Amino acid sequence: MELTPDELAGVVDTVGPVTREELVRACGELAFKRGKEGEAFEAAVESALASYHLVEVADHGAEPDAALVVVGPTAFPALPDGAEDLPHILDVPGRTVAREAMARAAEARFREDAAAAVRDGDDERIETLLDVSYDLEAWGPVDLATARGHLDEATHAN
Repeated sequence: MELTPDELAGVVDTVGPVTREELVRACGELAFKRGKEGEAFEAAVESALASYHLVEVADHGAEPDAALVVVGPTAFPALPDGAEDLPHILDVPGRTVAREAMARAAEARFREDAAAAVRDGDDERIETLLDVSYDLEAWGPVDLATARGHLDEATHAN
């Protein structure tokens, strides 16, 4: 069973902020409901984080030892079949993450990703990050003009 990044965002949107482990468990519950037990979803979660469909927030003021995953700036959350029961099945505590904390986490990740893409000369990733930068600025209180300038310079240098 494959879940798209938007479907993973739909799960998080339905359940609320979750740990990675809780998100993987939620995916396992959906797989079980569909008769597709035993599948691993860690790679799908990693992919959704890399594409900014999901954002991981470590400094959120709630449980200090657990980073929480929230819906990210590029997501268009889609509810996968059977996901409406997940809040009851998972029974995770109700959590809130401040928009500023989400934006800080996404901005920090973006700056790391941008630096790596420029360093590696990864034109495809640079183009993707240029698009993400606009979504991220619209999503949270961040200013990525300088980082976008570095990305833009890198595309013209290659």
